[in-house]
Amino acid sequence: QVQLVESGGGLVQAGESLRLSCAASGGALSSYAMGWFRQTPEKEREGKEREFVAVISWSGTSTYYADSVKGRFTISRDDGKNTVYLQMNSLKLEDTAVYYCAANRQYGLGPHPQLYDYWGQGTQVTVSS
Repeated sequence: QVQLVESGGGLVQAGESLRLSCAASGGALSSYAMGWFRQTPEKEREGKEREFVAVISWSGTSTYYADSVKGRFTISRDDGKNTVYLQMNSLKLEDTAVYYCAANRQYGLGPHPQLYDYWGQGTQVTVSS
């Protein structure tokens, strides 16, 4: 059973940067594609699924981003540290959300949350004007 713990969230102003980390225990991340998703309370109340942000293949050689973050966010992994990162630059108000990391073993760069086997508890990112 893989446990994932996110960290690095916080309150920043628009245009600033944050780096999120996702540390794993109970298993090696090198076997998993790793994704980042986000959710706002409003969308959760509406029953919408978590929004895909980015994913990196198990090998680290392939990545895929949501259009809304392409060119601003970068996903990376350090399997030696069993950790995945999300570097977020040029943050916008609409990036405000709880950010979750997730692991999937079978579906590679799949952007749908139902494809993922393990989830962290989330870390809050708030962008103010």
